[in-house]
Amino acid sequence: MLDAAIKGQLKAYLERLQRPIELVATLDDSAKSAEMRALLNDILDCSAKVSLREDNGSQLCPSFAVGIPGEAPRIRFAGLPMGHEFTSLVLALLQTGGHPPKVEQAVIDQIKGLEGHFNFETFISLSCHNCPDVVQALNLMAVLNPNVTSTMIDGALFQDRVNELQIMAVPTTYLNGEEFGAGRMLIEEILAKVDTGAAARAAEELAAKAAFDVLVVGGGPAGSAAAIYAARKGIRTGVLAERFGGQVMDTLGIENFISVKETEGPKLVAALEQHVKAYEVDVMNLQRAAKLIPAAEEGGLVEVQLENGASLKSKSVILATGARWREMNVPGEKEYKAKGVCFCPHCDGPLFKGKRVAVIGGGNSGVEAAIDLAGIVGHVTLLEFGDALRADAVLQKKLYSLANVTVIKSAQTTEVTGDGQKVNGLVYKDRVSGEEKRVELEGIFVQIGLLPNTDWLKETVELSKFGEIVIDAKGHTSVPGVFAAGDCTTVPYKQIIIAMGAGATASLSAFDHLIRN
Repeated sequence: MLDAAIKGQLKAYLERLQRPIELVATLDDSAKSAEMRALLNDILDCSAKVSLREDNGSQLCPSFAVGIPGEAPRIRFAGLPMGHEFTSLVLALLQTGGHPPKVEQAVIDQIKGLEGHFNFETFISLSCHNCPDVVQALNLMAVLNPNVTSTMIDGALFQDRVNELQIMAVPTTYLNGEEFGAGRMLIEEILAKVDTGAAARAAEELAAKAAFDVLVVGGGPAGSAAAIYAARKGIRTGVLAERFGGQVMDTLGIENFISVKETEGPKLVAALEQHVKAYEVDVMNLQRAAKLIPAAEEGGLVEVQLENGASLKSKSVILATGARWREMNVPGEKEYKAKGVCFCPHCDGPLFKGKRVAVIGGGNSGVEAAIDLAGIVGHVTLLEFGDALRADAVLQKKLYSLANVTVIKSAQTTEVTGDGQKVNGLVYKDRVSGEEKRVELEGIFVQIGLLPNTDWLKETVELSKFGEIVIDAKGHTSVPGVFAAGDCTTVPYKQIIIAMGAGATASLSAFDHLIRN
């Protein structure tokens, strides 16, 4: 199952096991069970501390659990944890075997202190780059707390359960049989939802912090660069982020980051976070800014109020809040989000195997999505608002070569329709004839660009007609002591490398402001 190189790496990892672990398999005579048996035998070959037994006690077949001999296992993989999930398997083996996790002690203590019973099931696709974060977080919770169990379920393998629960997006997590969350969640986010007192404790800790010299709002490429440049000046620096990494976490292939031939969004974000934390930067993750209050007088403190009720003060603020997927804003879209309306073809595409889907948008993102989906789904209908596709010529050539793709131009989507539980089609207006037409389908992938995350700033800083923060060449905003960088600003091109440069510029301008004031 595993090639020699991967097997060699796994053997080296398993040398770190501090205690025996047991694999408990539920298998039958199917081809997938045979593949799983081969994988488990490969793991057995890699360490004498690993044992294997078969037990048909689970309703999920094929599947296997990871546990300690003599104890009921609390981690289960229903499906082959390959692709993006192979790391989840390796971590489950290591952590069950006593290898210490790389999380802060406060998080470990919080997990161990959870009371009650938590049975998590996470539906994933092996091509999803967000799913492993959820699986790994829940697996760690199961390792540290005997009241927690975690099961990864490959939606493509257990299609009947996916259809029964009407799951249309991954990762989707269930807790004790009830839907718990959809989309990527960090371990801190999960804990905040199950530990009811966590939010209040976090607000108290934030409110008690002393004023910063530079407070960066946003943890994407622009915010990371700004924080690093500020920290290197030896000044008190904080980063307030709703989700460290921002939009880059949802980006799969990156091939235009100069000096790095190719990488993936989550890998780049991990490197950014490691670089930021190499300095004395106070990173406050999973915090959403609600209001910006300018300094009352020249040289005074700028205040950032948070949604949890806390507030932070700083001598200067750098806004690097990035952008989010632009929505169609048509009837039915919100009602069927994650029930057929999706934004990530890489993550959710496998759930629509053999089905009919639409892609909204004819730019590079939309055409790339249609090409990727065409290899999975039954048929793709691409709808473009304009009278011509805007994607690169090479992408258009590939798109038109695919037999199961239909391109409709001059099409304005006017409604998403469904049966109350999931999407069953969309309505669009032919912008040439004015005629309304309907397309029967099971999924819609929206790829129409980005919107700046600046709604909370409308009454404070000057914004463009597109909602972008207006900045000058040095990153100054209309408010003294407040600077901005990245995709939330009027910078003309929304690129990772440009955002990083803008973050550095804004940070240097903030430092100059501190010197002069």
